[in-house]
Amino acid sequence: MATPPPPPKTKIYLASRSSRRRELLKQIGVSFEVLVLREHPARGLDVDESQHPAESPHDYVRRVSSAKAEAGWKRIEQRRLRRFPVLAADTVVCVDEEILGKPADRADAARMLRALSGREHRVITAVALKFETRVELIVSESRVRFCELAEPELEAYLESGEPTDKAGAYAIQGRAAAFVTEMHGSYTGIMGLPLYETAQLIRNFRS
Repeated sequence: MATPPPPPKTKIYLASRSSRRRELLKQIGVSFEVLVLREHPARGLDVDESQHPAESPHDYVRRVSSAKAEAGWKRIEQRRLRRFPVLAADTVVCVDEEILGKPADRADAARMLRALSGREHRVITAVALKFETRVELIVSESRVRFCELAEPELEAYLESGEPTDKAGAYAIQGRAAAFVTEMHGSYTGIMGLPLYETAQLIRNFRS
């Protein structure tokens, strides 16, 4: 099999709807275009994000981020777009081995926040980059400890609307920063895109 050509050095596609990931890529000067994947069940899904039986959080984020990059590359081929590398990421918050995804509703968000209250949890982000047949992947894991959340504090946070559409029902870059007593790892990885690791991935991929 012929070796695929090296990827262009000018631009990547970001296979994500996340405004946070867009802002983070801009922060480190990466030129990109957003490649939107289908995420609504009624219109069909490009990637199945349901957790497989006995699948660990690490295995889950690796599988889902890789699948998003693959789906993005298929979209490029289908639309006959210019061929730039596709970057995709997936982030989970987990207590022990339980994955806390995006809350289904307010009650689900409250359940997650109570599970995080007064204890340490892990935030795992996998980033995948694909060009032609080549795929590279990195995983960033961080540990975060929350203070004990009093009910009025929890209710006020839920009322803010910030937990909506956030893994683990919180955003560390928002009001939830007031809950964090201790953090080890990548702050931007907790936000959804570890910048040091992502920059290294892009740099090595283009070499």
